[in-house]
Amino acid sequence: MDLEALDSGPLEDVVDPAPVLKRETVFDGRVWDIVRETVTFGGAPMTREYMEHPGAVVVAAIDDGERILVINQYRHPIGMRDWELPAGLLDVPGEDKLAAAQRELAEEVDLVASEWRELVAYHPSAGGSDEVITIFEARGLSAAPGIHDRTDEEAEIVVRWVPLDDVRDGITAGRLHNGPLITAALLVHARR
Repeated sequence: MDLEALDSGPLEDVVDPAPVLKRETVFDGRVWDIVRETVTFGGAPMTREYMEHPGAVVVAAIDDGERILVINQYRHPIGMRDWELPAGLLDVPGEDKLAAAQRELAEEVDLVASEWRELVAYHPSAGGSDEVITIFEARGLSAAPGIHDRTDEEAEIVVRWVPLDDVRDGITAGRLHNGPLITAALLVHARR
């Protein structure tokens, strides 16, 4: 890799995978695994462990009044009921990202949308996971044809429509902490 080339031009991430010398799964989980890879980097071996993740989709559902739909859901790893957006894993074999986003919007909040736009795909924790989160904006909302049964954390979801400016204010004041919510709301707000 020519590191001097990174010093000029527009900022853009560069695909440059290091050659893998050895790979093993150190934890085989229900949703994601932990892998250990030894690669050649800078002419020497380097070993890293990371979470191998199927990826996820997030839906920023915006109504005609420029309000965003947020949900409050219990999240055990952080011990909080945080405000977030409808979202889910890419865990259905063969399902593309848009279909997964449409499924999650219907399953979590009983809505469908006539207009869909991919806003961004990003790595939430590139140093420890290969996860990619793709955020979609959904507009032209209406009721889904059926109501979904919800279990576990989803059984106590609270749904709320909030003006985008109020969400932005909650983010900048430090009251909201969910990464995909922050990313999506600020991006939608900036593009208005």
